[in-house]
Amino acid sequence: MNAVELFLLGRTLMKIGEAALPTEGIGKHTTSVRTVMIVAGDARQNPGSAVGEIAARTGLPQSAVSASVARLRTAGAVVTEPDPADRRRMLVNPAPSVSDRVEEVRAASVDSVLATALDTDDPERVAALVATLEALAAELTPQAIARVRATD
Repeated sequence: MNAVELFLLGRTLMKIGEAALPTEGIGKHTTSVRTVMIVAGDARQNPGSAVGEIAARTGLPQSAVSASVARLRTAGAVVTEPDPADRRRMLVNPAPSVSDRVEEVRAASVDSVLATALDTDDPERVAALVATLEALAAELTPQAIARVRATD
């Protein structure tokens, strides 16, 4: 596999993941699912961060991070509070408890979307691919990205 193939595989997996996420009742948003997921992951890994800090770490525009934080706050995934050192800044933290919406998203199965992507109705084939993806996810954690970026 070369870098282009890996990149395209990653994009395909991202799109399959987006298709598997439940969207009922959340309406239209200007922020992409990808952007929201990146911000949610950063907020979990770096609790107590300001929006500007999240933007710097993720490389996303501050406006996109702010919109994502607002969307995550509405979903109950994060809470915000003023920074005691600078009340103009908002600190972002994972929510202390999991909201119904976050629970729904986390529980969403990818099986049916993978079956459609594979053009199969064979549950064993889908289960084998899910097991492969789980093994890959266990190896390529978010810390893997930090290690790659550290070598740049």
